[in-house]
Amino acid sequence: MKTDIQIAQEVDMAHIKDVASQLGIQEHDLEFYGKYKAKLSNELMEQVKSNKDGKLILVTAINPTPAGEGKTTTSIGLGQAFGKMGKKAVLALREPSLGPCFGIKGGAAGGGYAQVVPMEDLNLHFTGDFHAITSANNLLAALLDNHIQQGNALQIDPRQVVWKRCMDMNDRVLRNIVVGLGNKMDGVVREDHFVITVASEIMAVLCLADDMADLKERLSRIIVAYNYEGKPVTAGDLQAVGAMAALLKDALKPNLIQTLEHTPAIVHGGPFANIAHGCNSVRATRTALKLADYVVTEAGFGADLGAEKFLDIKCRIAGLKPDAIVLVATVRALKYNGGVKKADLSREDLEALKRGIVNLEKHIENLQKYNVPVVVTLNAFVTDTKAETDFIEAFCKERGCEFALSQVWEHGGEGGIALAEKVIKTLEEKESHFSPLYEDSLSLKEKIETVAKEIYGADGVSYSSAAEKELERLESLGMGCFPVCMAKTQYSLSDDPAKLGRPSGFNVNVREVYPSAGAGFVVAVTGTIMTMPGLGKSPAAYGIDVTDEGVITGLF
Repeated sequence: MKTDIQIAQEVDMAHIKDVASQLGIQEHDLEFYGKYKAKLSNELMEQVKSNKDGKLILVTAINPTPAGEGKTTTSIGLGQAFGKMGKKAVLALREPSLGPCFGIKGGAAGGGYAQVVPMEDLNLHFTGDFHAITSANNLLAALLDNHIQQGNALQIDPRQVVWKRCMDMNDRVLRNIVVGLGNKMDGVVREDHFVITVASEIMAVLCLADDMADLKERLSRIIVAYNYEGKPVTAGDLQAVGAMAALLKDALKPNLIQTLEHTPAIVHGGPFANIAHGCNSVRATRTALKLADYVVTEAGFGADLGAEKFLDIKCRIAGLKPDAIVLVATVRALKYNGGVKKADLSREDLEALKRGIVNLEKHIENLQKYNVPVVVTLNAFVTDTKAETDFIEAFCKERGCEFALSQVWEHGGEGGIALAEKVIKTLEEKESHFSPLYEDSLSLKEKIETVAKEIYGADGVSYSSAAEKELERLESLGMGCFPVCMAKTQYSLSDDPAKLGRPSGFNVNVREVYPSAGAGFVVAVTGTIMTMPGLGKSPAAYGIDVTDEGVITGLF
């Protein structure tokens, strides 16, 4: 059986200008990064602003398991299926982070015969967007420490510096560090921290910005520290905005690549859904809606994280309205939620399936709270049995959802036609009456508790004393109207990764709260979630190599 990277490397890619022509994009509106990648010009985005919007289809999933769900694979296969059917479609996806590529999760280019290419480029340096974000983040950190060193005119309290450095790598030893050691000229000694680039507020800002003016306005609002009087100090106060914007000038433009079947894919931005808001950029989504009749986008991890944030943060801030939601599940993952060990998932086990399907049930219920039609799709594996798929199909239909089997990993777009037909049927027969889960007028605590109870199924929320104090401060600073971004484990509906299925009788524990004033939301950190991941005992990096001919191997 061929690996994903072998399949990707064997495809005959079209020149990116020919892919762009499918969407009516002319060559002069592309900024080329070789033959197979391009950025979309600001002029193009301005030209298409008055076009009618296409249909926005969000792809999400149940909670991820070691068995794999294939959400990105399904998204790409659905886009390819629309192409097979002669529909004008485009994908709007996130860029992968280097951290997971070399860690456990792998890349984010899809799999099998439903991938975006060039796969190696996308999973590694791509067009340099993440490098630009990392540089802008760390420039701000350098300017902050330099200001303290050079007389500290803003009276910044070194004990209340909240801005962290970042890098796009899983490196646990950088979570907590000390900077400024050495002599007097080496800076002021203080505790510091690193986050992974996808958790940087710069990433969130870039993904939510309308244009360069909005980007600069958001950058200026970023809170980097508090002064001795407890008042916030911003990136604007540090005169950092212009230089940061210069670093982000090209990164602000969405990237265009293609699938294995030459379906256009706009891939831009990549905040993690278990830490940040988990969606591709607003600019990419809006542009896609103006260029095609069907736009397939996805949100990271399970629907309790990525979809909730897409609906309650991105759609709220950007004024977007999804027309349908595709919820991805697998027989294997549902059996895993039912207590079956990974090694035994290939065996038929209807009793375990009945126990584990409660996870899917909760996600269906959650998504229906947003008043958007839901289609459930099973990402098929060869070990699935008819009895298992029939049981899941009946279960979904009893709950008012359309159902389709997806075979895109094995058959590409052809294997997604049944799903595409169900999505089109849903779009034609059911109207979306999308509304967010909570109102802006609720307090931050009320918003956190609404998500915890309504989406996670928690009995309540407990807060550390530090989180309580920070919530009070943020309310007093006028941020009570912001949506909340929950940083939570992706593996469970609760904040405990060991609680599978549909947990009950638990509280969500908020240990830390911090503002993303530029992005326009407040982050609540729950459980033991880390904003700088670590590598496992046998990271994926061990299996990655380059041949003497320059061909990369081992990426997945």
